[in-house]
Amino acid sequence: MLLALHKSTIVDNPPKIVITGSKSESNRLLLLQALYPELKIQNVSNSDDSEVMQEALKSTSNLIDISHAGTAMRFLTAFFATQEGREVVITGSARMKERPIQVLVETLKTLGADISYLETEGCPPLKINGKLLSKEKVSLKANVSSQYISALLLIAPKLKNGLELTLEGEITSVPYINMTLNLLNQIGVKTSFENNKIKINPLANLGAQQRDLTVESDWSSVSYFYSIVALSAVGTKITLSSYKKASLQGDSVLSEIYTDFGVETKFGDHTITLLKKSECQLKTMTCDLKNAPDIAQTIAATCFGLGIGCYLTGLHTLKIKETDRLVALKTELEKLGATVSITENSLSLEPNQVFSSESKDFTTQGLGEVIATYHDHRMAMAFAPLGLKTNLQIEDAMVVSKSYPTFWEDLKSVGFKITK
Repeated sequence: MLLALHKSTIVDNPPKIVITGSKSESNRLLLLQALYPELKIQNVSNSDDSEVMQEALKSTSNLIDISHAGTAMRFLTAFFATQEGREVVITGSARMKERPIQVLVETLKTLGADISYLETEGCPPLKINGKLLSKEKVSLKANVSSQYISALLLIAPKLKNGLELTLEGEITSVPYINMTLNLLNQIGVKTSFENNKIKINPLANLGAQQRDLTVESDWSSVSYFYSIVALSAVGTKITLSSYKKASLQGDSVLSEIYTDFGVETKFGDHTITLLKKSECQLKTMTCDLKNAPDIAQTIAATCFGLGIGCYLTGLHTLKIKETDRLVALKTELEKLGATVSITENSLSLEPNQVFSSESKDFTTQGLGEVIATYHDHRMAMAFAPLGLKTNLQIEDAMVVSKSYPTFWEDLKSVGFKITK
């Protein structure tokens, strides 16, 4: 579906936005619930990815199709490898069949797993013969996707001897690893993370006090509202729930990063209020996002909308997401007049005056440029706030359901003018 965003202004006193549970936390807890059925989870994400996880974990079929859900592919590969006596084929979309998974597969094989590739070597689809994994020591390069690491950590308590995982080199996305360890701790699993070594003790069953957990709302999803407030007039504010200051999610660093854009974050009773306190004084934003790469697209679009430059690093994992996000960002920003350069792990955006009063007025050009989304939910949502500056069209707009199904309705509620 192609949606048109007409140049908009945020309404006064917009309604509170309620964002569903974190996809990252939900998918980890759903896998743990499959291993420990006595676990009860509240506020599970309503995202496509979490629904795919739930369906796959409940399925009795020997064919599991996870479509575009990368987290599900990684977590379920580890899960099914431990399901003794069960044989499954796990597959996905055409793009999923291009996304590498060899690092995780080979590590699981080291532990004793029986996994083979059915098409391209190193990529899905996979044939998995579940078995008892008796080995407990393994090493893994530390700069790989943290989802590989978390997949191993999540199955570790059910391994006979637990797991001792040595990470080689500089570790990427530490907050996501810590999130996994914290959730394991909450259900009673003993863990340690010292230097580059992680140890997980085995746990047969949950204690009575560790059986109920509530998922915090998704910080990645709130990033788009940070961008909206940053691109709005001083005094604009939006309240969202349900959030807490002591978050497990790496993307909660947004509350610090967006202060440089003039946005203040006020924490209330399970809510946050974003307030545009002042105009942005930056010329160029410099930020290392190795621990929060999912917010790179949002930050780049914010900087472009504000007319400032940015230099974002720590982005090497973006090349293996739903699309090559660095190439996609460069292509789509340049449609709007940006000057962008990328490397294997960085993006540079030059300061611009595209939306200044002296510049070419995009709003006179009909419905505006068509932004391609490449089957990537974050491309659609990261570019949407630019509807405060110009007319835009978002291609395949409903791709947002992957992580945030009510995104467009929530944008309308705060003042965005959107038509089909």
